[in-house]
Amino acid sequence: MLREIAVNGWMTTLLVIAQWLVAFFILALLLGVVAVGVMYVIDKRQTRHTIRRNFPVIGRFRYMFEHLGEFFRQYFYAMDREEMPFNRAQRSWVYRAAKNADRTLAFGSTRDLTKNGTIIFANSAYPHQEEDKTQPEPVTIGANCEYPYSPISYFHISGMSYGALSPVAVTALSKGAKLAGCWLNTGEGGLSPYHLVGECDLVFQIGTAKYGVRTATGELHEGKLRDIAAKKHVKMFEIKLSQGAKPGKGGILPGIKVNAEIAEIRGIPQGKDSISPNRHPEISNNDELLDFIHRVRTITGKPTGIKFVMGEPNWIDELVATIKSRGEASAPDFITLDSADGGTGSAPQPLMDYVGLKLSESLPILVDKLAAAGLKERIRIVASGKMITPADVAWALAIGADFVVSARGFMFSLGCIQAMQCNKNTCPTGVTTHDKSLQRGLDPADKSVRVANYHKYLEYGVNIIAHSCGVSDPRQLNRRHARVVTHTGDSISLAERYSPAN
Repeated sequence: MLREIAVNGWMTTLLVIAQWLVAFFILALLLGVVAVGVMYVIDKRQTRHTIRRNFPVIGRFRYMFEHLGEFFRQYFYAMDREEMPFNRAQRSWVYRAAKNADRTLAFGSTRDLTKNGTIIFANSAYPHQEEDKTQPEPVTIGANCEYPYSPISYFHISGMSYGALSPVAVTALSKGAKLAGCWLNTGEGGLSPYHLVGECDLVFQIGTAKYGVRTATGELHEGKLRDIAAKKHVKMFEIKLSQGAKPGKGGILPGIKVNAEIAEIRGIPQGKDSISPNRHPEISNNDELLDFIHRVRTITGKPTGIKFVMGEPNWIDELVATIKSRGEASAPDFITLDSADGGTGSAPQPLMDYVGLKLSESLPILVDKLAAAGLKERIRIVASGKMITPADVAWALAIGADFVVSARGFMFSLGCIQAMQCNKNTCPTGVTTHDKSLQRGLDPADKSVRVANYHKYLEYGVNIIAHSCGVSDPRQLNRRHARVVTHTGDSISLAERYSPAN
């Protein structure tokens, strides 16, 4: 009897649950029909989207698939060497290096070695041994300055502003740079406490808006510049004329990222878009450029250089001629040459895609013009632009660069997944967002070690290439040690490719 009562009780309960489920399903179905009806009316009445108006409700899937397509291509459909701006093979190498994971591969290369422009290094019959024991010699920048700078490492962190990057990301870079023994460029956004926290060497970048060293009207504030120069960790000053992704246009920081702290550091209004001028108002010709370099160098006593992406190569001849007429002491202490495919958090697509020369073309031009003028030792060359693997860096050194800097390589070491949301304050990895909930995922203590690991194993990889080519120091690489594949599928030496006759 009790058993039958229990069974009946369970059946009653199940029946009630089933009735509720049916009622819920019917309600959901009705709400779905109402929602479809509302969307149908909205789509038919709106005039902004043709697809939605001609194909109401169904047309909405087009926009959803378009949004999701970017992520499906990245993770499922694009081959390891296909994706842009950095493919999966490049990013994976950085991730493994940063995590100190296995960086070896099996079975064979997936790189197309027959493609026109492919770089191949010429190994020696008798390579040097013990790559990990290589210790590059220091290279002095600004030997005639009151405070010259002689870094040992040839690979450094390129300019990334606080504001474009989150405070936790800048903190991790600062601490990682200290562990790695390389410099960190502040970017044009001024000097923040997060740059200083790691006590690494710093290069202070002066952009066209002069953030951090500006007056209320945007002119150079000499008092603020002296205060920055007095900080012992600030080793050099870089005057940015232009940037690879924004040649002919200043930096762009969306107002959503301009919080009270950033506004204070930069000296700009809070919550408003911060758009820099397309050039320094004081600099409209080569004489004024050298005057401004002299002004900054005199105030700071520290090496002062310029950064630009090359446009018309003849401008280099004109600049060299001006330097020669004024004396070599007037020259910049270094030139950071950016590539037209350089990175940024925000830039107009026409500039990013169509303006400026790529580093593969401009770097040999700059090196050769300075060498021909006898200025190659006076002006150190820093190469910048999409160089995130050992082969990239080895190529630049072989061409004639003294140093190589990377921004996005170190962003990948922080955990960047190339989500392409740097300008939206929605970066899912916390690298380029000021959303506190997203920043929590980036632990500076852990990521600083990854930054140092990436630097360590990149230089180790360059050492492997250098020793394979028969030299003991990567800076001994020259154009005879590398070859480039031509349109025929065969390769020629870079020394032949960039000979004076060509």
